[in-house]
Amino acid sequence: VQLQASGGGLVQAGGSLRLSCAASGRIFSSDVMAWFRQAPGKEREFVAGITVNVGSTYYGESVKGRFTISRDNAKNTVYLQMSSLKPEDTAIYYCAADTSRALTIRTGPRSYGSWGQGTQVTVSS
Repeated sequence: VQLQASGGGLVQAGGSLRLSCAASGRIFSSDVMAWFRQAPGKEREFVAGITVNVGSTYYGESVKGRFTISRDNAKNTVYLQMSSLKPEDTAIYYCAADTSRALTIRTGPRSYGSWGQGTQVTVSS
């Protein structure tokens, strides 16, 4: 599966952005889609994940209550709605797909075999 992330940009603290991840290729109901982010000098961090079949979600602690992940299966697209953005949210955001049929939202980057190219999100204070 190929992934294309978009929607990043520059926003002031407290603002909102919506990221999109369009998937092409074979998408199965057993797949899990997720967003990760990586700031300069830091490890790649799990942000949010969603199961393609029933839409179960799971969030990283730092974004709970502020970010919402959703999917549109008809469009093969996953979204990340980000609100109440903080300067520490600044990072390159990547979408990823776990096609191992584990049906579990896993938080480790190595569980995801397909990655998009990343989109930069910059939050100014």
